[in-house]
Amino acid sequence: MKQFSDLISAVELTNKTNAKIEALADYFRTAPDKDKLWLIALFTGKRPSRPVKTTLMKEWCMELTELPEWLFLESYSTVGDLGETLALLLPNPTHKLDLSLNEWMTELKVLKTKTDEEKKAFVLEAWSGLDQQERLIFNKLIGGSFRIGVSKKTLVNALAKLTGIDTNRLMHSITGHWDVDSISFEELINGTHINYDNSKPYPFCLAYALEKQLHELGEAEDWFVEQKWDGIRGQIVKRNNEIYIWSRGEELVTKQFPELVGAISNFQDDFVIDGEILAMKDNDVLLFNDLQKRLNRKNVTKKLLEEVPIGFYAYDLLELNGDDLRDYPFKERRKHLEQIFSSTALPEDVKLSFLVNFEEWEDLYAIRNNSRAINSEGLMLKQKKSPYHTGRKKGDWWKWKVDPLTIDAVMIYAQKGSGRRSSKYTDYTFAVKKDNALVTVAKAYSGLTDKEITEISQWVNKNAIEKFGPVRTVKPELVFEIAFEGIALSNRHKSGVALRFPRIARWRRDKPVDEIDTIETVKALILSC
Repeated sequence: MKQFSDLISAVELTNKTNAKIEALADYFRTAPDKDKLWLIALFTGKRPSRPVKTTLMKEWCMELTELPEWLFLESYSTVGDLGETLALLLPNPTHKLDLSLNEWMTELKVLKTKTDEEKKAFVLEAWSGLDQQERLIFNKLIGGSFRIGVSKKTLVNALAKLTGIDTNRLMHSITGHWDVDSISFEELINGTHINYDNSKPYPFCLAYALEKQLHELGEAEDWFVEQKWDGIRGQIVKRNNEIYIWSRGEELVTKQFPELVGAISNFQDDFVIDGEILAMKDNDVLLFNDLQKRLNRKNVTKKLLEEVPIGFYAYDLLELNGDDLRDYPFKERRKHLEQIFSSTALPEDVKLSFLVNFEEWEDLYAIRNNSRAINSEGLMLKQKKSPYHTGRKKGDWWKWKVDPLTIDAVMIYAQKGSGRRSSKYTDYTFAVKKDNALVTVAKAYSGLTDKEITEISQWVNKNAIEKFGPVRTVKPELVFEIAFEGIALSNRHKSGVALRFPRIARWRRDKPVDEIDTIETVKALILSC
C-alpha cells in the first residue's frame, strides 16, 4: 500500500502532466504485476462494488474517536471529502500493516459478503495499522469515488513511455474486456485479449480557430465549407466484419452506440471514417444536452434508444479497403466517401455531412450567423487540396464558430478547488433574477486570473453566510458576465434552462446586482438562436 500511496501523493501534488506520467511510469517499473493491474483497473473505472456503506464508516469513526456528530459534521464540512475527514480524525496507528495493493483489493472483494460486525473488525484493524495518507487511500478504495486527477490518456502515455507500445493500442487494451484475476500485466499491455489490427484508428486531424479575414484565405472556390456540429467527434473503423467506434479522446465507445454499429454493418467496404456522433430525431440534429444522456452508459436501455436516437455525419475517409488515403487531397477523399454512401442503403440519420453552397466569401456570414437555428456551432473551412494531417496544422482547416451568448449573473455559491488551488475558492455558482428572488443558472470555474481568484477568495471568507459541506453561500453582490455556447430548456434544472460550456467572460465590477439578467431574458435567448 505504501508504494501505491506514494504514487497518489506524487500525482496529486503536481498539475504538470509530464510529472504525472513520470511518476506512473516509475510505479509500473517497480510495482508487482498484480498491483500494476489493480492500478489500471482503478484508474479506468473497473473498481469492485463498494463493500461497506459510508454511513457505517462514519459511525465507526465517531465511536472510535468519541466525537459528537455535530463536530464530525463540522469537520466534514471544512474538509469536504469523507475519506479524508476520516483519515484526519482517526487516532495514530498502533502498529504497521504492510500489505500490497493486490492483497488489500483481494480482502475488500471478500469483505462484501461479510456481516457488519466482521466488516467493522476488518476496517478498524486496517485503520489502526495505516498512516494518515494510507488511510485516505484505503477509505477511497473501500467507500468513495476513486478520482485522483489522472486521465486514461495520461495513464496510457505512462505505459507507452515504459513499454514503447503504441498509445492507441494500449488504450484499446486497457478499455477492453478484462479483469485482474484472468490476465497478466504483460498480456494486458500487449493486447492478447483484443485484435488491434482490426480496431486501430488514426490520429485525428484538428483545426485552428479562424484568426484572419476570409478573403485572406485565397479564392473561395478552393475551399469546402461544412457545418461544425456540436456532438462527439469519432472515427468509425470497419475491418474484417468488425466495427469499432473511437472518440477523439482516444476511447472506445462502440457499446454506447449500438444503432451506429447496426447501420455501419450494411456497408460492403472496409474503411475508417471520421465524423460526428450526434443525437438526431426526425432528421434534425438535437442539442448536445440530449446527447449527454447517451454518454458513458454501460447499458443502453431500449427506452433510452427511443428517447435519444443517435445519428452520424461523415466528414472524411481515411482508409478504404486497406489503403491509407490520408495523403490524398480532401477533394479526392470526399469523392470516394460520396461513392460509398451512394451505393449503400442506410438509415436517414447516418449520412454525409453536407457541403455548404456558396460562391463568394461574403455569402458565408449569413450562413454562419444562422448556425444556432440548426444546432450547429458554426462553420468548418477545409482546403480542397489538403491532406488529412496528424493533429493541428495551420492553414488547411479552420473552425469559424459563432460568437458566444452572454448573460450577467450574480455569484451565490463558492467552493474551493483541488490540487494547487485547494486553498482558494475557484468553483462558483451563478444566479439571475426570478420574480423577487434568485434562481441558479450556471456553474463555472474558468475565465478568471489568479489575481482575481485570490481577491474573490478573500471576499468569500469575509462574506460567507452559510456552509453546506464544502460549499459556501455568499452575499449576492459580485456580478459576472457568463459566456456560453448554447442554451436549452431543461426539466433537470430549477431554472428550467441548461447552458452549454458556461465560463466567466469577465468580472462586472461596474454593474450593480439589480441590473443582472432575469430568467425571462435568459429563456428569450432560446428563441433568438
